[in-house]
Amino acid sequence: MRIGKPSDITVDPFDGEWVDGYLLTGLDGDVWLRRREPVTVGALRRLAAERAREFREVGLRPGGAVGLRMSPGLEYVVNLLAAWRVGAQVSLLDHRLTEHEVSQALARIAPQFIASDGGSIAAYPGEPARTEHALLQLSSGSTGPSKVVGRTAAALVTEVETYQLIDGTPQPGERIVLLASMVHVLGLVGGLLYGLRTGVQIVLPGALTTDAILGAVASGPEPATVLGVPTHLPFLTAGSARPLPQLKRMTVGGELVRQAARQAFTDRYGVPLGNMYGMTEVGVIATDLFAEHRPALRPIPGMAVREEAGQLLVATAESPYVGLTEPGRWVDGWLYTKDAGTVDPTTGLVTVRGRLDSQVSVGGLKVDLTEVEQALTGLPGVVEAVVAWDGAIEAFLVLEDPAGVPALKEALAGRLAAYKRPRRLTVVTRLPRTSSGKLIRAVPALRAAVSS
Repeated sequence: MRIGKPSDITVDPFDGEWVDGYLLTGLDGDVWLRRREPVTVGALRRLAAERAREFREVGLRPGGAVGLRMSPGLEYVVNLLAAWRVGAQVSLLDHRLTEHEVSQALARIAPQFIASDGGSIAAYPGEPARTEHALLQLSSGSTGPSKVVGRTAAALVTEVETYQLIDGTPQPGERIVLLASMVHVLGLVGGLLYGLRTGVQIVLPGALTTDAILGAVASGPEPATVLGVPTHLPFLTAGSARPLPQLKRMTVGGELVRQAARQAFTDRYGVPLGNMYGMTEVGVIATDLFAEHRPALRPIPGMAVREEAGQLLVATAESPYVGLTEPGRWVDGWLYTKDAGTVDPTTGLVTVRGRLDSQVSVGGLKVDLTEVEQALTGLPGVVEAVVAWDGAIEAFLVLEDPAGVPALKEALAGRLAAYKRPRRLTVVTRLPRTSSGKLIRAVPALRAAVSS
């Protein structure tokens, strides 16, 4: 494995040398990416160097700022590495965002240039980087407005180094079939940057379909780990079963996995469905890659996690937020995650219970909306569900048969006490999701899904 000790790595703000000196240290002929055609490390070096020259020609300088609005692929990777080589701060804008969402994000981030698919670099009335972060990302926004999160180059290096210490991560000579978006932290660090550093080959399916994903796993003899989010699970279990001896495991992050989906995967392939817990703000926090502790996870090496009044806190040296944020989210070296959970005082294992705001009071009795949601998704005919609170408990459901609500109510009565049961069951054709695939739980967005 091509690694160096963390203490051997020095990363200065806006010094692009870490790209060649840390990420692109493989041999020119090493294949790092496969999609339609293999791409070598040498080809990536040349492409990134040429794009860096183009960035400099339009006026991008060390300490400058550029936004990337590109679909994840080779061009995206080239632009990301090229801007970092220049020494610029890079903001990532998911290509699936609407023009309205992009304009809102740009007003807050205010880069000097925007690079888009097709090679264009457009000037934007922004300013040089206001912080020493190499990377700016938007938090998922699953429960409210997104926040701007900053990561320094040193923090990214540290996270890549930490991935190498986690038992069960792919090793050189293996492959990562990457379904998680490289615009978001799991796909970016756990997939792209980890693969570049270690020499683990990245495979991008030609499309997000069952045939394309299974074909990507079967495209080589090397052991393959599929890295994605829970919404990708059905692609692996749809259609007729086919032998995939190359499949070593699938690892998912982002939200809790329904038991039915987990069982369908393990029954079909007989390999672990690993789980990861993390945040845009800090990256990976805890893992269970061998499915040994379900539903608990073990904190990654060097990560301190504690529980306070039912909320999980993680230790961070400084606030990850850039610009406005909620008061009290980061206090005295601890980030309040807003995730409900527990930490076992003996083993240190972390169990994530869902969002902290899922705890509501009904007639003076505490109800965990996550419990209600899990009860619903465990019933036959329920494809997926979100349970929200708007003065009463309401469930938004996608059903196999929209006419099955009466039977669903009857079945739910046998699972939950009356005070826990939703006052309203609202059937929708699809539930809204963030660009990273997380279910949106904000009531206005859920209401909008009803009329869409």
